[in-house]
Amino acid sequence: MQFKTLLFDVQDSVAHITLNRPEAANAINLELAKELMYAVMQCDEDPLIRAVLITGAGPMFCGGGDLKSFADQGENLPHHLKEITIHLHAAMSCLVRMDPPAVAAVHGSAAGAGLSLVCACDMALAAESARFTMAYTRAGLTPDGGSTYTLTRLVGLKRTLEMALANRLLSAEEALDWGILTRVVPEKDLITEAKALADRLAEGPTKAFGATKRLLQSGLTESFEAQMKNESRSISEMARTADGREGISAFLGKRTPNFKGQ
Repeated sequence: MQFKTLLFDVQDSVAHITLNRPEAANAINLELAKELMYAVMQCDEDPLIRAVLITGAGPMFCGGGDLKSFADQGENLPHHLKEITIHLHAAMSCLVRMDPPAVAAVHGSAAGAGLSLVCACDMALAAESARFTMAYTRAGLTPDGGSTYTLTRLVGLKRTLEMALANRLLSAEEALDWGILTRVVPEKDLITEAKALADRLAEGPTKAFGATKRLLQSGLTESFEAQMKNESRSISEMARTADGREGISAFLGKRTPNFKGQ
């Protein structure tokens, strides 16, 4: 597929997704929402893709929804927002559920749906100068992109309420302290370190990564006993995979495993 609002490239089993509307702060309009959905679906479907790295072109990671395009809709705006969120939410759901781990590399600011995208990734690195905000209620709107689910689980209800209602702006260090980020790095090292992390994840047991993600998600709502049943079923399934057998063999042989993502 030819993309117009993002860049998509696969290098050494890592899919590189770059939001590419720098003239509009990489704000999400209908076309970008659709293309992000298609790109993430490709990451989920292609067995050769074993990790994903998401970045933004220009000085900002993502400024959230494209309010200028929203204003152009007039009376059609409610329908337009439903259409955007259908595609955006499909992308977020796929990102959270798929086997390949996703890494966000954040510079500038991540606002609104940009923050939602960061929260949907499995790991997030940010430049020291990065900033994070929800900003929806400032425009008289409510959050989307799954942030009312992911952010409350990352930082807790009270902190999410402060971000959602008071529109608190977090520094990178605050976002790290609150649990939104995995690591904060100097700006000059952001892409290098994020790429190194994605490359390392791409060498891992991809199916086990995906199963682990889903276990951790279900563990938030299941009973203790039900979750242990899920764990028992999952570890048994992983033992049937080539990577499961390779991992055990490599551990016993005191060598580095050669995982194939199978």
